[in-house]
Amino acid sequence: MNSPGDDKETPAIQLFATCLVEAVYPQAGMAVVAVLERLDLTVGYPQGQTCCGQPAFNAGAWGEARAMARHTLDVLSRSDAPIVVPSGSCADMLIHHYPELFAGDLRYGPLAESVAGRTHEFTQFVVDVMGVSDVGARYEGRIAYHPSCHLLRGLGIRHAPRQLLAHVNGAEVVELPGAEECCGFGGIFALKMSDISGAMLRRKLDRIEQCRAQVVTGCDVSCLMHIGGGLHRRGAAVETKHLVELLAG
Repeated sequence: MNSPGDDKETPAIQLFATCLVEAVYPQAGMAVVAVLERLDLTVGYPQGQTCCGQPAFNAGAWGEARAMARHTLDVLSRSDAPIVVPSGSCADMLIHHYPELFAGDLRYGPLAESVAGRTHEFTQFVVDVMGVSDVGARYEGRIAYHPSCHLLRGLGIRHAPRQLLAHVNGAEVVELPGAEECCGFGGIFALKMSDISGAMLRRKLDRIEQCRAQVVTGCDVSCLMHIGGGLHRRGAAVETKHLVELLAG
C-alpha cells in the first residue's frame, strides 16, 4: 500500500477508510487492503482524510458539512484513481450528497461531480467493476447478512455483498428474517430518538437469535457497532464482523 504523492507506483485505487473504520474498526480497513492486493491492485491511502461530514449534513448543519466536504474533496482530488469506501453510508454521502452540497459552486461543484463519479462502495467495486465474485475466502461458521439502509436504499446495492458471501468457503449463510429492516442506528437518530432506535434494535436482535447465526456481517461498521452492542448487553455469543473481514480470511 502506498500514499498518493510518494515517488512509487501510482495507486490503482484510493482507499477512503471512513472515520469509524480508522478510529474503531481498523481491522476492516486493513482487510480491504488485503483483499484488493490479493486481486493485484495497488492501494493508496490519501493522507489527511477525515470525516466526510455526513453527521453534520444529517443534522442540518450544512455549513459545517461543506467545510469537511471541501477538505475531503481536496484530499481525494490529488489523484484521479477510483475511490473505494468500505461503507455504504459514507459512499452514499460522497456519491449523492457532495454534488448536492456544491451545486453551483464553480470550484467545488466540478470536484464533487468528479469524486462522485469515481467513488465505489467496496463490494460493488469488487463485483460490478472488477467482475470478481470469488476472492478465495474461507470462514467456518453460520453467517447472517444485515444490509444497511444507505447501502441498500441509498446506493441500491443488493446483490454484490451476497455474491461475495456465497463464495466464502466453509461458511453457511443463513437467512436473517426481516433482513432489510433498519437496525435502528441511523447516526444521530439513535441519539435523538433513542426509544424508537432501541425498539428497532430489539426487533433486529430477536431475529438474529431466531436464525441462530454465529456471526452477523454487513458493509457498515456503524450498524455492526449498534447490533454488536445490543448483542453484548444480551449476553449473546454472536460476533459482528464487517464483510471484508470475512473475505480477507
